[in-house]
Amino acid sequence: MLVPFLIMLREGIEAALIVGIIASYLRQTGRRAWLPLVWVGVGLAVALSLGVGIAFDLASGEFPQRIQEMFEAAVGLVAVIILTSMVFWVRKAARSIKAELHDSIDHALSTGDHQSMALLGMVFFAVAREGLESVFFLLATFQQGAEVGVGAPVGAVLGLAVAVIVGFLIYYGGVKLNLRVFFRWTGFFILFVAAGLLAGSLRALHEAGLWNGLQAAAFDLSSILPMDSALGSVLAGILGYQDQPTVGEVLVYLLYLVPALILFVPAPPAPVSSQPAPDASRRPGAI
Repeated sequence: MLVPFLIMLREGIEAALIVGIIASYLRQTGRRAWLPLVWVGVGLAVALSLGVGIAFDLASGEFPQRIQEMFEAAVGLVAVIILTSMVFWVRKAARSIKAELHDSIDHALSTGDHQSMALLGMVFFAVAREGLESVFFLLATFQQGAEVGVGAPVGAVLGLAVAVIVGFLIYYGGVKLNLRVFFRWTGFFILFVAAGLLAGSLRALHEAGLWNGLQAAAFDLSSILPMDSALGSVLAGILGYQDQPTVGEVLVYLLYLVPALILFVPAPPAPVSSQPAPDASRRPGAI
């Protein structure tokens, strides 16, 4: 329940911020008449995301076992790529996204007869991206069994509901949220989740008969921390924990996670020397 909640909270807040920036700019520039079109774009994007999610879920249930394992692996790999790109994109674009959206709005509303379609398309694609990212993540999580029962969908709905409330509070109530800290910590969390999904995709490829290497057990913690225990279930849902992982799964997990964390954590600034700069006139050869 925790993983879908946090992911949907993050994705929902990203979408709410984008919509809030667009709506605020339209209000500030005296273009309130375009606001209904913004909500139409949001509604269409939500409908597309729900439709894609339902279609994929229904289709996967009809696949033979081997094809279903291959589909599970493919969805997991796509989810890892999307989640990773999302984390690093937000880290890079957080400072400039507002200005970029303002420029996009001005460009969309200066296209003559196609103003409405341009604005609708801009909102639709911005929100649909967040929605489709969520769909692939939730599909991968549900299929790999990291979240089972009704807790997973309930967590996802609660996360989205909280994100909507936060969005309204920011937009209408003037609530301040330290987004840099929020996206930084949730980014760390998502990288661990993505590593678990990647290891799960390798496991699915093995079950589909497409990967048979490095299948020796790396370690066995089933007697110390079994997956069906309370803590084991929580770690499995959050970090992709397995009590008897294979060597391949451990390698894939670490080969993804370690470089991702190194790249995600910014290098500390170079120390500033407290010593005064040397006098150029005292350097060898100075005139």
